Order: sequence, then structure tokens, then C-alpha cells
Amino acid sequence: MSGLRTSLHQLRDDERGATIVEFAFVVGPMLLLLMGGLELGYNSYVRSTMQGALNDAARTAAVEFPIINVPGSTVEEQVENLIEETVKHVAPNASIEVTQKSYFEFSAIGNPEKLMTDNNGNGQFDADDNDCWEDANGNGSYDTDAGKTGNGGADDVVLYSASISTPRILPLQNFLPGVGPTMEYTLQTAVRNQPYDKQATAAVICA
Repeated sequence: MSGLRTSLHQLRDDERGATIVEFAFVVGPMLLLLMGGLELGYNSYVRSTMQGALNDAARTAAVEFPIINVPGSTVEEQVENLIEETVKHVAPNASIEVTQKSYFEFSAIGNPEKLMTDNNGNGQFDADDNDCWEDANGNGSYDTDAGKTGNGGADDVVLYSASISTPRILPLQNFLPGVGPTMEYTLQTAVRNQPYDKQATAAVICA
């Protein structure tokens, strides 16, 4: 009996396996922090690469006859292909969508077409009151976004928007709730085209 009691005291005082137990408690959070840091760094790298590609493509397309050494039948297609080609070097499985809208001024971005005649004075376009507006995008109807699809003409301001969806490099979605399997974000830049000609004048239309 005394021998058993001695063995139990020895086991109780034996701390040789304590390090392994302590490591088991901290290894999980440490790995999550490491994975999160790697994912954050990769996310920032892809984002900065895409923003740089977007800015370069926008500046290149701002001249009258841009030279963009990528395939495409139009300047818009070449801009899209240039951005995608650049980003694919760091995110080969990314899905990228690029949109281009032109405006007369920077202040017009995201705003409705300019109201020229407000017959009832309510500050809003009313077709029943025969209000008149500046048809900035030339489609013959009043729009809450004055942008025109494409990279515009001389002296126009072009808003380039690029949306990207790319798989994560590490499966964080398996360990963190609310985290999806892909990184998704949208980047934008606005550049004024060079004044290689007179800027087109928008027609004024009444309802």
C-alpha cells in the first residue's frame, strides 16, 4: 500500500509532460493568427496589384488613340483584358469584372442627369409636368445616373470599376464562422480623358 502511495505522489509531482499539454492549448490560436496574417497579406497584395492595374489602364486609355498591347476589338475590351492579365499573375483563379462609365464632370459621377427646367419647383424630375433635363448619356430618357457606358470621348471623365472574386489561399472558412471561401471587393478610379477634341454637348430634352 505504501508503495502505491509513493507512486501516486511521484506521478502527482511529475511535470515532464506539462509543456506538451500547454502547447496543445496555444497551438490552435497561434495557427489561426498565422493563417490570418498570411491571408491578410495576400489580400492586400492582390488589392494593391489590382488597383495599380486599374490606374495604369485608365491613364493609358485617356488619350485619343491609346496603344494597349493586349487583344480586344475595342478600347473598352482592351482595358478589361489588360487589368485581367495583370491581376491573373497574382490571383490566377480570380474572376474579374470591369465596368466603364463616362461623365461630363467629376461632380456628375453617381448623380442624376442635370435638371434644366423644374416646372413645379420640387427639385425632382416630373414627366407629367413636362420638366426638361440634360440628356448626358444620350439615351433619350431621364436617368438617376448620368453615366454613359464606355470610355467616353474627349475631355470626358471616365469612372473605371473593377470587381474581383478570388479563392482564399488558406481554408479559413473551415475554422472561422462567417468567413467565406473567396475574397471579394470592388475598386474604382476616375480619370479625365485628354482634350484632344471639343467635348460633346448633351442635348436638352423635355418630357
